[in-house]
Amino acid sequence: MKIVIAPDSFKDSLSAIGVADAIAQGLAEVWPDAQLVKCPMADGGEGTVEAILAACAGELRSTRVQGPLGEPVEARWGWLPDSHTAIIEMAEASGLQLVPLEQRDACISSTFGTGELIRAALDAGARRIILAIGGSATNDGGAGAMHALGVRLNDAQGQAIRHGGLALEDLARIELKGIDSRLAEVRFEIAADVDNPLCGPHGASAIFGPQKGASPEQVHQLDLALGHFADHCAHVLGKDLRDEPGSGAAGGLGFAAKAFLNAQFRPGVEVVAELVGLADAVRGADLVITGEGCFDAQTLRGKTPFGVARIARQNCVPVIVIAGTLGEGYEQMYEQGVDAAFALPSGPTSLARACANAAQLLRERARDIARVWRLALRQA
Repeated sequence: MKIVIAPDSFKDSLSAIGVADAIAQGLAEVWPDAQLVKCPMADGGEGTVEAILAACAGELRSTRVQGPLGEPVEARWGWLPDSHTAIIEMAEASGLQLVPLEQRDACISSTFGTGELIRAALDAGARRIILAIGGSATNDGGAGAMHALGVRLNDAQGQAIRHGGLALEDLARIELKGIDSRLAEVRFEIAADVDNPLCGPHGASAIFGPQKGASPEQVHQLDLALGHFADHCAHVLGKDLRDEPGSGAAGGLGFAAKAFLNAQFRPGVEVVAELVGLADAVRGADLVITGEGCFDAQTLRGKTPFGVARIARQNCVPVIVIAGTLGEGYEQMYEQGVDAAFALPSGPTSLARACANAAQLLRERARDIARVWRLALRQA
């Protein structure tokens, strides 16, 4: 019996590694002799670096950078020396988890620190940089990151504009003569789980601005400011990418990475699956177990269980999902390769209690699944 365990993290509870370990322990209670293959996963959000380094021969590095509001933070990033590949998780430098709820401000938060991480990767000799851009606190169109890499963003008086998305309304001129020349020698890939455009009703500001602290009026102002930024970029770079899928990811960092760095946009789970060798692991398996904190209709937009199920389906391997909660529309995943889905709590409980006891609940649910699966095999 070969079982592949390929979950994402459970937000505010367990890392993907912790989830995989707990599931493996539960399965081993019923199948002590089973071959349990753990492949912790991610989809471009928090935990992407950790998941990749768990499977690859790499190093976890740390660089001191500016946080979303200008405060110093120690940001971790991954380095794969054999391929000169850097994995940068923007949430480490510009993430929402770095800003207390009462201080969140989409108008002034900046991706400058993410640009500093890119610079650190260049200093290390990177030839390929993977930007995992989930979990951002920012809405600056990636302007801060580009500033850190030498792009000049000036106002009408020739002075550098302030950090933050709202300051983009003061932009009068973009100058590229100071941009880091090493960028042209690097292949950039954006690992993300959203495909929103930069502007409009489905854009970065409208969809993600409120959770970053923007009021309805500020959402409108930020959307106009991003459009103004896109106008200037189109004039200087000769290409208008505001409507490209993924340009609105991470408050518009997807746009800047495409426009200035010629980055290729890829589903985050696809990038992680490739690096951790998930397809090879699934080949010949009898069962795949995946999971995430909330399993619902949004999973169809490229979340980890969606990507894992697609690979398993290609290999005719059944898939079971264990989730913190089963949300609205999760049944749609039954058409995408998922065979069954289970929520963690077996009875009424609070979210806080479920999070605190996630490891135990995962072990219990995995054990129950193994017992039912064993019974089915006996009846076959």
